[in-house]
Amino acid sequence: MENLIQLVNKIQRACTALGDHGEESALPTLWDALPSIAVVGGQSSGKSSVLESVVGKDFLPRGSGIVTRRPLVLQLHRLDEGREYAEFMHLPRKKFTDFAAVRQEIADETDRETGRSKGISSVPIHLSIYSPHVVNLTLVDLPGLTKVAVEGQPDSIVQDIENMVRSFIEKPNCIILAISPANQDLATSDAIKISREVDPKGERTFGVLTKIDLMDKGTDAAEILEGKSYKLNYPWIGVVNRSQADINKQVDMIAARKRETEYFANSPEYRHLASRMGSVHLGKVLSKHLETVIKSRIPGLQSLINKTIIELETELNRIGKPIAADTGGKLYMIMEICRTFDQAFKDHLDGIRPGGEKIYQVFDNQFPASLKRLQFDKHLSMDNVRKLITEADGYQPHLIAPEQGYRRLIESCLVLIRGPAEAAVDAVHGILKDLIHKSMSETLASGRLLILSFMYRELKQYPTLKVELGSAAVDSLERMREESKKATLLLVDMEYGYLTVEFFRKLPQDAEKGGNPTHSLFDRYNDAYLRRIATTVLSYVNMVCGTLRHTIPKSVVYCQVREAKRSLLDHFFTELGKKEGKQLASLLNEDPAIMQRRTSLSRRLELYRSAQSEIEAVAWER
Repeated sequence: MENLIQLVNKIQRACTALGDHGEESALPTLWDALPSIAVVGGQSSGKSSVLESVVGKDFLPRGSGIVTRRPLVLQLHRLDEGREYAEFMHLPRKKFTDFAAVRQEIADETDRETGRSKGISSVPIHLSIYSPHVVNLTLVDLPGLTKVAVEGQPDSIVQDIENMVRSFIEKPNCIILAISPANQDLATSDAIKISREVDPKGERTFGVLTKIDLMDKGTDAAEILEGKSYKLNYPWIGVVNRSQADINKQVDMIAARKRETEYFANSPEYRHLASRMGSVHLGKVLSKHLETVIKSRIPGLQSLINKTIIELETELNRIGKPIAADTGGKLYMIMEICRTFDQAFKDHLDGIRPGGEKIYQVFDNQFPASLKRLQFDKHLSMDNVRKLITEADGYQPHLIAPEQGYRRLIESCLVLIRGPAEAAVDAVHGILKDLIHKSMSETLASGRLLILSFMYRELKQYPTLKVELGSAAVDSLERMREESKKATLLLVDMEYGYLTVEFFRKLPQDAEKGGNPTHSLFDRYNDAYLRRIATTVLSYVNMVCGTLRHTIPKSVVYCQVREAKRSLLDHFFTELGKKEGKQLASLLNEDPAIMQRRTSLSRRLELYRSAQSEIEAVAWER
């Protein structure tokens, strides 16, 4: 059973070392889940004397006003033999055998945290005492409750101390050791008042009555100690501490304990209670009770620790790994993030993730629709056909067929196709840009794509890299768009640069359609004649549109989609290889808040894993 208290001692020390003091924070706290005994009392209640009596040593600072200004976690370790000594957690390699030096170190360490302003702090001091004269026990000595601020203290000190005490004792795992002086009315006891508020049924409260020997003549505390005046679930324990005169005379604790035992044994009022009175009995009762409480809490503590470890690991995994220290590690990390992003982008295009199908919609719907919206028939109105044919003839009318007129009409129509062709290139470019942003920002959580969630976390983790990578990818798409436009418009230009002769050779060749040179010039440009020209040109243009409807998508895919899949980040990788260590570090310039959060989570996870190992070891021994 003694291992149980030692177990909690280890975990409490680890909590303090890793920043878990039970205060409110965004991190899970293990401190609050550990059973502890908090010593509560008003100033001048004899609280310090009780602790020194349990330990058997003078080691606590004394003085007027508020002396205890930080929680003191006092861990007592029983030795079978050997010289007694003390250790502070903040001075791990220093053993104190002079307990006057222990007293001074408590005062000095308090000032280091709070300054000399007489303020208070919730950060505990850990003191371990090893002695053959103690029981295995852990106590938390809290600042004494007060009603008035003294000079040099803020006006809020009274409420601040009460809030600190309350924050400890209101937790269900805290055992309350309420210290009350017998020479004052119990109804005015600060310790009983605050204990009753947080533990109204007295299920967690042990009452300790001090200064019994200082009560007025004719009065005694028998009814309180018997539980008649104020009943608690556990019997009251009376103690007789050293008087101030004894302290001044440096009466040792062994003699003081002996005199305490004799007092209860020889006092008619308390003789019948003597077996359960005194500081030695108090230490034994508290040690046994603490062991029992710890034993009952271990299953719940294990469950809490296991659950919290999973939560901390999940949160750390979400935040991402820390930055590599060396240049090679930084470069490798950047390359891995980039490759994973590149794969995510390709998955969108290949249909593994949604988005790539929008490109097909451009070719199957948007581009054909834009071709249909081209108003070739209006462009081939009688007036426009007559105008272009006449202009093409120049000063000498055509003899058989207006070939130059045909060419000008066809060219003027095919030029209109450049607009839809450019629009198709721009539409695909827009889709590819959207897929880049989607690949950077979306979160995957299922299937084989879980690995990609790493990349999204990493990009969020490194905003500078995200911006640089996004800019590089968009710049690559811009270059591809320009090349695609050149190739696509070249296809259009080719169509009116060299006409398909076979189309015209298949047309009916009667003289009327070609024009009879014996007819007048007016007849040569009559409406029927011009209409046949317009119809022929429209048929040819529609044939070309049908061809371009298939060839332009091929060009766009080849120049943009295929090239994006093949070399989206090639330029970025080339520039990346030229960067030095500091430049790589700037790309991995992580948000300080994330860095702090990761450090805090890692330390807290270290605490919980350590506690898990310690508890499992003790559980196996049991």
